[in-house]
Amino acid sequence: MSSPDAFERLHGIVRTLRSPEGCPWDREQTPESLRGNLLEEAYELVEAVDEKDPAHVREEAGDLYLLTTMIAHMYEERGLFTVADCLDSISDKLIRRHPHVFGDSEASTPDAVIRQWNEIKETVEGRRPKDSVLDEVSRALPPLERAYKLQKKAAKAGFDWTDVRDVFAKLREEIAETEEARETGDRPALEAEIGDILFSAVNLSRALGVDPSVALHGAVERFSRRFRHVEKGMAREGLPLSADNMARMDELWDEAKAGEGRPAR
Repeated sequence: MSSPDAFERLHGIVRTLRSPEGCPWDREQTPESLRGNLLEEAYELVEAVDEKDPAHVREEAGDLYLLTTMIAHMYEERGLFTVADCLDSISDKLIRRHPHVFGDSEASTPDAVIRQWNEIKETVEGRRPKDSVLDEVSRALPPLERAYKLQKKAAKAGFDWTDVRDVFAKLREEIAETEEARETGDRPALEAEIGDILFSAVNLSRALGVDPSVALHGAVERFSRRFRHVEKGMAREGLPLSADNMARMDELWDEAKAGEGRPAR
């Protein structure tokens, strides 16, 4: 089946699901109700790419196509724009912003492409120049991703650490300030200092060439895997999960960690 036919098949299924004879769950959804699903599926696609599993990527990319198609179709139902309008709009934008491919412009490096892209947004499309380079980062991003992108924008403007050892020192400084805030019992200050720790950790991740979202995702997966091992071990031994049994749970945690080829903490 060709790509156009495959997409029309998908859109047809979405139309059926949203019709009066379709699915009650699908009919009651709105663009707003699907926002969480959209984020979740995007992260699952990232996970599949990280796993380098083509079959999993195919499945998760399909899930993302479904959600974007369904959301666009909801606006089509309201008469605001059609799914075709949405596809034509992005096609027109791609052609317009790639004159070095579809026209006679020249841009031989990624940086030149980005400069040209921004010039077209302002001079051809009439987009108002941003008041700050940071305005290019969406406020709707999750905080971790937004922090990372804001730091990258600032760094590109020359506002960045020159020695990674200073970033380590900054993180230690923020931890010390958090300890001080805890001792004073100042809740607003404690919240601010925790935020500074997280922001500094993102900075360190960036300085070391690590995507913090990918790193955190891996940490979450490791925690989940190890805790499940603890749960199974405790159940096997007939012991409840409780602070009273923390020593045994700690042993099972180290056992799970060792099983991954990592030294116990």
